[in-house]
Formats: sequence, C-alpha cells, structure tokens
Amino acid sequence: QVQLVESGGGLVQAGGSLRLSCAASGRTFSSYHMGWFRQAPGKEREFVAVIMRTGRTAYTESVKGRFTISRDNAKNTVYLEMSSLKPEDTAVYYCAAALQPPGSSPRRYDYWGPGTQVTVSS
Repeated sequence: QVQLVESGGGLVQAGGSLRLSCAASGRTFSSYHMGWFRQAPGKEREFVAVIMRTGRTAYTESVKGRFTISRDNAKNTVYLEMSSLKPEDTAVYYCAAALQPPGSSPRRYDYWGPGTQVTVSS
C-alpha cells in the first residue's frame, strides 16, 4: 500500500509557472506507475500526465509542451512542472499510483492523494 500527499499548489498569474510535488510513503515507490489528474468545478476528473516505472511519459494534448512529469525514486516523489499556465488549467490536481499500466483512465489507478489547488488568474 502507498499513501500520497501533493504539495506546491497555489495562485499564479497566467503565463506563470508552478511545480507540484507528490510524496509517497512506502518502500516500493519505484514499482508504481505515477499519474497526475485534475478536476475543475463541475467537471469530471481529467488525465494530465503519467510516468511509467520505466520513465516513459505521456501527456494529455492540452498540456504538451507546457507541463513536464518526472520522478525521483530515491526521494519517493513525483513532480509536475507546469509553465505557461492558463486560466483553464485552474483545478484541483491529484497524483495517483498504479501497479499495472494504467493509461489515462482514473479507474485503473489504485491510490490517490487528497489533491492540491492550482488557481491561474487572467
């Protein structure tokens, strides 16, 4: 089992940057595929990015070229570097862990953090 806690959210102006972190408990972090999702008010939870155990990454189209997912297995942490932020990026951001290759479906992730709010002002 793994517990996840996100940090790094906040209020930023459009065009700005933020780095989100997700710290994981447990000694098997490197065994998990790690994803970032977001949920805006009144909308469904949306896939943002995933980094596999192998380090391979994938992104939703709307964040390609602006967001970068990475992981540090020695620190049990996954990151989401966000730049050129837009008001439409405003949401609660969640990290999630999956033992099996999860793709972009939130149903395929086994563990979730409580989320961190990102607000981008215009």
